[in-house]
Amino acid sequence: MSQTAHSILKDVFGFTEFRGHQEDIITAAMAGQDSLVLLPTGGGKSLCYQLPAILGDGTVLVVSPLIALMQDQVTALEQLGVDAAYLNSTLTAVQQRQVIERLESGRLQLLYVAPERLMQANTLGLLKTCNISLIAIDEAHCVSQWGHDFRVDYLSLGELAVHFPGIPRMALTATATQQVRTEIIERLALVEPGLFVAGFDRPNIRYLVQSKQDAKRQLREFLSDRQGDAGIVYCMSRKKTETTAEWLVKEGFDALPYHAGLDVATRTENQRRFLSDDGVVIVATIAFGMGIDKPDVRFIAHLDLPKSMESYYQETGRAGRDGQPATAWMVYGLQDVVRLRQMADSSTANETHKRNERVKLDALLGWCEVTECRRRSLLAYFGESMEEGCGNCDVCLTPPDVFDGTEVARKLLSAVYRTGQRFGAVHVVDVLIGKETDKVHQHQHGSLSVFGIGKEFD
Repeated sequence: MSQTAHSILKDVFGFTEFRGHQEDIITAAMAGQDSLVLLPTGGGKSLCYQLPAILGDGTVLVVSPLIALMQDQVTALEQLGVDAAYLNSTLTAVQQRQVIERLESGRLQLLYVAPERLMQANTLGLLKTCNISLIAIDEAHCVSQWGHDFRVDYLSLGELAVHFPGIPRMALTATATQQVRTEIIERLALVEPGLFVAGFDRPNIRYLVQSKQDAKRQLREFLSDRQGDAGIVYCMSRKKTETTAEWLVKEGFDALPYHAGLDVATRTENQRRFLSDDGVVIVATIAFGMGIDKPDVRFIAHLDLPKSMESYYQETGRAGRDGQPATAWMVYGLQDVVRLRQMADSSTANETHKRNERVKLDALLGWCEVTECRRRSLLAYFGESMEEGCGNCDVCLTPPDVFDGTEVARKLLSAVYRTGQRFGAVHVVDVLIGKETDKVHQHQHGSLSVFGIGKEFD
C-alpha cells in the first residue's frame, strides 16, 4: 500500500495503522478485485470502502439498508472533510437535485443509497453516466435466505454485475456462516472474490446466560455493580422497552427507551444522549444498534431471546469495542421460544425461509443450554475452532453438574417397553424404583424383570 493511503489513514481518519485485513481489502479494491469482507462488529468495515473513495478517482457507491445508518455515516464523514451524501426519502426534491449535481460534477466521493432506490431504472440510468469506482454492499448477509436478516430488496443486487461491468464490488458483513458466505457470493454474482475473514472471537466479552425466572429481579442483580456503566438492554416488544426503561429509572439508572415507534425527535435525542453522555442505558428493540459507534459500552443485556445466533453475536458485539472488559448477559425462557416460533410461522415468508428461521432458533436454544465453554460453542457455529475453554464465560467459571444419562435412559426405555408402552410416566417410574402400588399389583408389574432396577432414582 502506498504512503498516500497511510497518510489518509492518519490525516483524515486519525489512525496510525491499519487493523487486521483492512490494508489488504483496500489494496484488492484499488486493484479492481471483487471481495467478500467478514469483520466482526466494531472491526472497521466502513474504512475499507471509505478510504478508497478518498484515495482514488470517482465516486464510491455504498448500498446500505437503513436510512439512519446512512445519515450517521454521512454526518461523520462530512465532519472529517469528506464529500459524502445519501439519496433517500428524507430529502426534499431540491436537496436530491443538489446531491445529483455533486455526483454528476465528479465532486462526490461517497454516495449512500438503499437497494430499493438503487435498482430503480432512473437511478441506474443516472449512475451509469457517472464515474463509479467501487460498489460497496453493506450488511451483505441480507441477500441470503439463510442469513438472520433476509431482505427481498437485496436479491436484485446481483444485477449490478451486468449494469456496471468491470467495476469492483465489495460485500461486507459481520456475521456469516460458511453456508451464508457461499450464498452471498452466488446471489451477488461476485467474480473470483478475495475472501477476507477476521476471527469471530471477542475475548474481552464475558458471556453469561440464565434461565428466566424473574427477569426484572435477575436484571437488577446483574446491574447491581454496574451503576454508571453505559449499556444496552434488548427487549422483544416496544411496550416492554418503555416499561423497562421506566422501571430502571426508578431503580436509579439513567435509562432511555428506543424503538421505531417513538417520534423521530425523541429517538434522535435518546441516541444523542447515549453516544455523548456517560453511563446512559438504552432499553431498545433491535431497531437500535446497527452502525452505532460507541466504544465504551460495558454491557449488553437481553431480556428476551434473540431469533438466531447471528443476531445474538451482532447485538452482543456492540459491547467492549474499546477492548476493555465487557459483559453479554441474557435470560431466556420457554415463552420466548414459543413466541419466536409463532412469529416465524405466521410470517408471509416462504416455507424454506420459515424452516431456516426455526433451524436458527433451535441452534441458539441449543447454545443456551450447552454444558461446555460458551465461547468455544459460539465460535464453532461460525466455523472456528478453539482448543480449550475460555475461562471467561459462565460455564467455564461455574461448570454445571452433569452426568452420563445413558444407563438411565436404557432402564427407562426398557421399563416403558416391558409395561406395554401404554402407561404414564408416574407408573413407569414406580415400576423402576420398585414401588408396590395398587396399579403395579393390578397389572402384575411387580413380576417384571425391570421392577426395582432403578431404585437409585428414588
